[in-house]
Amino acid sequence: MLAMKALQGAGWLVASRFLGRFIDFFTLLIMARMLTPADFGLTALAMSCVAIVDMVLEIPVTQALVRLPQVDKAHLDTGFTLGALRGLAIAALLLAVAWPFSWLNSDPQLVPVILALAFAPIARGLASPGLVLFIRELGFLRNFLLETGGKLAAFCLAVAALLLGSGYWALVVNFVAAPVFGCVISYLLAPYRPALSLSRLSDFASFVGWFTCAQLVSAVNWQFDRILLGLGGSKEVLGRYAVAADLSVMPTQSLIGPALQPIMAAFARIKEEDRRLRLAFLKAARFSMLASVPCSLGIALTSDLIVEVLLGPKWHGADWLLSLLSLSVMATPYFQTLYSLSLALGRPEVIFRLNLYDLAIRVPAVVIGFLQWGAVGMAAGRLVAAAIMAVSFLRWVRSLLAIGIAEQLANLWKIAVAAAVMTAGVLGLRSAVAAWHLPALAELIAIAALGAVLYGLGLLACGMRLAIGAGRLDLSDRWWRPRIGAAETREGW
Repeated sequence: MLAMKALQGAGWLVASRFLGRFIDFFTLLIMARMLTPADFGLTALAMSCVAIVDMVLEIPVTQALVRLPQVDKAHLDTGFTLGALRGLAIAALLLAVAWPFSWLNSDPQLVPVILALAFAPIARGLASPGLVLFIRELGFLRNFLLETGGKLAAFCLAVAALLLGSGYWALVVNFVAAPVFGCVISYLLAPYRPALSLSRLSDFASFVGWFTCAQLVSAVNWQFDRILLGLGGSKEVLGRYAVAADLSVMPTQSLIGPALQPIMAAFARIKEEDRRLRLAFLKAARFSMLASVPCSLGIALTSDLIVEVLLGPKWHGADWLLSLLSLSVMATPYFQTLYSLSLALGRPEVIFRLNLYDLAIRVPAVVIGFLQWGAVGMAAGRLVAAAIMAVSFLRWVRSLLAIGIAEQLANLWKIAVAAAVMTAGVLGLRSAVAAWHLPALAELIAIAALGAVLYGLGLLACGMRLAIGAGRLDLSDRWWRPRIGAAETREGW
């Protein structure tokens, strides 16, 4: 059934992203011990420039092909051609902006770093479009092999560059090598003979327009704080901020994001069945927040221990940044579920509008926070903006699926109760062990274990069960079920 196929696909994606993120995490620890925050600050600033250009010129080839009723060779050729044209545009634009960007930041070292980093998005755009044929059938084994192979190659090359004394260039090598090797591997896993054609451009055109506008606004949203900090702060502070931001999103990028990727294909298959789609969304949203809430809270409550154990003394001051930034991404998986729903319904303008709202809220919050309290104030501004945007997510779901805000919150209340129990227990334990002077690693392990146990017990006490069987995934709820209808509840999704 569709639920089991989605679950299996999510399993491969979670495995690939988890292993990839584990490799990234291990690489980060090695780099953090051997490089300085200023090295990370320089590369973070260059990556911000590349990320903005990459996101502005993003073409949703995979998303557009997934939602089409049928895909033929002409569609794949058009997708490949769009990717190649995008690569040329990225190269030209970064060549044009690299020097002005370095001049604004008073650092000529940015020019070669930006130009080297440009190979990453270009390589991603040239990957085999044949992979989409497997994604449409919720088969993600090839994605696992592609991502894992690319990450392993990047890790080996980056560590070799670091040992050879390349300094911050090891970070550049790690960023570029993964997509380059991934591009090569994609043609081995999904053979495709490249051909230039735009014969099916009409199937992409309307989708690309709104998506590109959304990506433009999203690029500014996610990189504005780093660029502002690069202009108004030191490279050391930017390095600490960038590493804290990367650590804060690892749970959502490693586990939750990959698990939600098959959801778009699943939503697209049942988009004509309104009541079934509503049930599917509620289950997906609850699943995403089930993991996001304890991960974000756990990082926030132990940020000082995480920084001490993983990064070392020269990263002192990153703990408050990590705590605030981890809380600010707690609702991101809910947006990712809404994002998949919008694309499945052919409503990319929803994503654009949400990103526009986010921009209007985030920019003043971040600027005010930075002017008043520096990098910590900037992180606090992001948290305020995220809280306001969470309300917008609820309102847009109500608009798209006619699921009321109260019903959406009722879908998540058990998670909130379990999170409150976990928070109280962790804070109590931290107060109790403060006088024991335990090693930071031992304290972190004890607190993480207690937090996980308390969260699980809180969910069980509230009546939530996880049942997998008979071809369906069900986050069972003895005290509350979505008011969708008995037939849909029996059928699953």
